[in-house]
Amino acid sequence: MTEDEIYRTSTQYRLWSFTPETLASLRTTTNTVAADGVRNAYRSLNAGGSSENVAGERDGEAEGYVDCLTVEEEQKIISFYCRRTLEFVDFCEYPTNVKATAVQYLKRFYLTNSPMTYHPKEIMPTAVYLAMKSEDNFHYVKSFAEKLPNITTEDILAPEFLLTQGLRFTFDVRHPFHGLEGGFMELLAFTNGKGQCGPQVDKSSKEVRDDMMDIEPPPGASARATNVKELVARIQKAHGKAKEILKTSALLTDAYFLYTPSQIWLSTLLLADEPLARFYIDTKLPVISEMKAKLHTVLRNCAEILRLSPTAQPDKEEKKELKRIDKKLAQCRNPQKMDLVGIHKAQKRDPDHNGGNGLDENIAKKRKLERETSMKESESLFGPALPDKAS
Repeated sequence: MTEDEIYRTSTQYRLWSFTPETLASLRTTTNTVAADGVRNAYRSLNAGGSSENVAGERDGEAEGYVDCLTVEEEQKIISFYCRRTLEFVDFCEYPTNVKATAVQYLKRFYLTNSPMTYHPKEIMPTAVYLAMKSEDNFHYVKSFAEKLPNITTEDILAPEFLLTQGLRFTFDVRHPFHGLEGGFMELLAFTNGKGQCGPQVDKSSKEVRDDMMDIEPPPGASARATNVKELVARIQKAHGKAKEILKTSALLTDAYFLYTPSQIWLSTLLLADEPLARFYIDTKLPVISEMKAKLHTVLRNCAEILRLSPTAQPDKEEKKELKRIDKKLAQCRNPQKMDLVGIHKAQKRDPDHNGGNGLDENIAKKRKLERETSMKESESLFGPALPDKAS
């Protein structure tokens, strides 16, 4: 079984890989459903005779009208909280894989959920906490909550099951970091005359090492490497740039949804040192190859997405726009989904009913049916309960 075949069996490929068109369509559908839910929620409040709501009075509220976020506005606010996630994980000094997984959890969740339904500010801490457990970097929830101001353990645990539902109970995230490290080691091996080319490339290790000395200089450099030491320094520099792109741009864009991990890390190498990246690909595929031409096209498209990634810190204009969107979001949140802690407590007290706290009635009925079925199965296995002595 090849690596490609192994990757195609992963949940990341089967459930979280899209074309640009299907990704845009999914986000549009999520936005439409959430907006309808918000408006219906306010109509229900008004029908019940309520004269006020959580977000305050609004013109046109009597008709259930709410000025909801657009798809573009949703993506801007989600992107902002992805950047906040990076800052928080760096502040806590958690490993890079925790940071990367937490951001992907957040992005995956909001493919089928809207900030109008669940505010990213409330989901973000839970995404980080779940990523810590998934990446084998467990901390007790109490010690984790202490790192966040005005956050309790209940605030972190309440949305956890909701988040896992949004993730479709798939916690594995395939990152491109290992691929980059492997490519880096291969390039260094070539400088020592110990590397190995692909099966379709008929070149010895020594020939490859000699060819490396003739690689065009990277952008900004005036001359080729003249010795192995300079060549190693060039590879290390490219590796550092590519790794930084993986830790920022790759996480803040849709690259994980649109490309495979190997395509992503090769694209970062293309951005860091294009001549070196092209040389590496030449060691794997023959000079005349239809696959190579397709690969170059894919990598350039991916590299363009990474190049246009939002910066780690929003500029003045972006901050102004984010403030406007945040104010708008405060006026169009679903009032039935705002108190996640209260909903969580209500579900634990009365799992068969929503109690007016936002638990979907169909889900409650399904859970009740599952419990009844389980009880019947246990009776068929061990027999019915023994009658009371009095009877």
